Amino acid sequence: MNEMLLEVRGLTVDYATAQGPLRAVDGVSFALAAGQSLGLVGESGCGKSSLARALLRLEQASGTVRFAGLDWLALAGGALRAERRRLGVVFQDPQGSLDPRATVLEAIGEPLAIHEPGLDRSARRARVIEALARVGLEGAALDGHPHQFSGGQCQRLAIARATIVAPQLLVCDEAVSALDLAVKLEVLELLARLRRELGMAVLFISHDLGAVRLLCEQVLVMYAGRIVEALPTASLRRAAHPYTRALLAAVPPADPARARGRPAPLGEPPSLHRRPPGCAFAPRCPHRIERCERERPELRELSGHTVACHRAGEV
Repeated sequence: MNEMLLEVRGLTVDYATAQGPLRAVDGVSFALAAGQSLGLVGESGCGKSSLARALLRLEQASGTVRFAGLDWLALAGGALRAERRRLGVVFQDPQGSLDPRATVLEAIGEPLAIHEPGLDRSARRARVIEALARVGLEGAALDGHPHQFSGGQCQRLAIARATIVAPQLLVCDEAVSALDLAVKLEVLELLARLRRELGMAVLFISHDLGAVRLLCEQVLVMYAGRIVEALPTASLRRAAHPYTRALLAAVPPADPARARGRPAPLGEPPSLHRRPPGCAFAPRCPHRIERCERERPELRELSGHTVACHRAGEV
């Protein structure tokens, strides 16, 4: 069994806003083994990106994060900069994540300049060429700029940059949501291959459960800042939380004719400024009972996975 690379306990992210305090991530706990792929899925606004930014140390957070044996939230200054090479990131906007003024050589080689400053120019160039070949961009113009590449090519450039120093964990925050279907599938296949070849773990954050199913072994379902279900991807057909089932129903079928009459969640997600007193999903849930409206469900074991639902196993 692979050792645990990332252990998160009670992670909380709060923001001060004009409308008052907002808790975007509410006591989230999970673990990710070395080399494992884990999907974090939920609608926009559920707290996925805030969680990712907290792990990347781009947002202040409380709780406990152990990463590669380190107290990750306690690192600061030079110690944090030195350890950042263990973690790569791919963002949603392929072109926006690349400096438009930098050449391909400069952009992809930037992590080497930071983390391996002893490399001379020719060695750095060779490493960039190798990284580009690994993502299917052999022969890419090293003196070219991002605007000269398509969206899919720019995301491959971003993946090359994120993996050039062989991180232990790759965080993908909506990394394929801006791509059309054919390119999306190609990028998902690329990420799966790189995970195997480089032996890295992947935290894949998406609103698209279909993409998560293609890449990930485990799935965390997030709603209103909390994890409401955690299960193996292979067990998604046995999902117990009504919200997970609604997300599954929203995945477009291969046959468009089968899309007619498919159920969808009712209403909108709750405002994180005005959380319902009980289950946050209760206002949208067709199976809610009085207990759901007054008592917040906690995660509990059920048939090989965990779920936060009072009626899990009944409906």
